[in-house]
Amino acid sequence: MDGLIIGFDRALKVIAGVASASRATPTAVAADTELTESERRHSAGLMRVNHVGEVCAQALYQAQGRFSRSPDIRTQFGNAAREEEDHLAWTAQRLQELNSHTSVLNPLWYAGAYAMGVAAARLGDARSLGFVVETERQVEAHLASHMDRLPQGDHQSRAIVEQMRQDEIAHGASAQALGAAETPQPVRQAMRAMSKVMTGIAYYL
Repeated sequence: MDGLIIGFDRALKVIAGVASASRATPTAVAADTELTESERRHSAGLMRVNHVGEVCAQALYQAQGRFSRSPDIRTQFGNAAREEEDHLAWTAQRLQELNSHTSVLNPLWYAGAYAMGVAAARLGDARSLGFVVETERQVEAHLASHMDRLPQGDHQSRAIVEQMRQDEIAHGASAQALGAAETPQPVRQAMRAMSKVMTGIAYYL
């Protein structure tokens, strides 16, 4: 019962945008150049997508950790979730700085990701870890693409995205080291398709 209450409390905080970072927000050496209104909206859209990704990451890690059979793997999911909470706080803060907002569909994103996390965990720890490896691989590629798409003068957003990218690589490597199974190609393709739908909607909403 305590676990259910704690999990529900975490879900409400994530959906409500309440997150605290354990690490300082990454900052660029150079100050931002003045962004045009179009550039500001574009940066905000990309950072909103990244914030949604972190909402989903919290749901996935909480679900997979809760239903994992291994204490070591539950610990790994917990550690990764704490680092992902930094990302959640950083992206929310950056959206405020860009005079924008988080996704109005965050409850939907969280619920869908939690369901996926439960399904992955039910397949066993090896496949659940494999799901993490593939997720982090796709997220890393997605963040790398944002480094190309963010306005060159938005140095602060770029610094945040780069640190997130490095963390995602480390999370994938940790899951791989714990014995991840290879994710089947059809599942990888389905994950990419769902990601495109989510990012396309979250950019605006």
